[in-house]
Amino acid sequence: MAEIHTQPKTARSVVPQTLRLSVVIPVYNENATIEEVLRRVLAVPVEKEVIIVDDGSTDGTRAILERMAQEQPIRLILQPENRGKGAAIRTGFGFVTGDVVIIQDADLEYDPAEYPKLLQPILEDRADVVYGSRFYYGRPAGEPWWHYLGNRLLTWISNRLTGLRLTDMETCYKVLRVEVLRTLSIESDRFNVEPEITAKIARGGWRIVEVPIRYRPRFYSSGKKIGLRDAFEALWTMFKYRWL
Repeated sequence: MAEIHTQPKTARSVVPQTLRLSVVIPVYNENATIEEVLRRVLAVPVEKEVIIVDDGSTDGTRAILERMAQEQPIRLILQPENRGKGAAIRTGFGFVTGDVVIIQDADLEYDPAEYPKLLQPILEDRADVVYGSRFYYGRPAGEPWWHYLGNRLLTWISNRLTGLRLTDMETCYKVLRVEVLRTLSIESDRFNVEPEITAKIARGGWRIVEVPIRYRPRFYSSGKKIGLRDAFEALWTMFKYRWL
């Protein structure tokens, strides 16, 4: 399995071979995909808790989640208004009780079947943090060039500021031991939560392993939300947590 290792470090503690995974899912207006995402998450053969934070959905997603919370072993938190992905993740982190946490988007771009591969470096005590890279082998099929190049540029700048050697800083799939999670104080409310988490992990000197994952990009016509404004916010966030 191809990997990128960054900032090797003496292990903080040994992770048990049997661990409990906390899956935090921020959701906003994903009525077309949320049921299938949850079905795939629940089907992953690992012990887990599923924490869903609905970030003020207005398209019927909330009603779907409320019904599913009656049928499935999930914890549902309802935000009173839309505050952004970072705010939803911050809320979800507050309910984590597992040994390891993973962030899962509510669309179908990322496949929960990848969880065992993402957990393996932590189970083997080779990492405290695992990033799932969409771009380890280059541009995924169907990914627009401008989006791919924008992500690579942001990752390159992040690497220059943090000293890491990642290929995909903006990936949704960030897997953290709970010891790492408890050191993070998330402040960002929007998509700039990604560079904030990365900067704080780098500052903490945690061991990071990056593994390639499958990625199925979607387009704005299908509900994609991140845009140019978020790229500028990501840049400001990287510089903010580097020097301030």
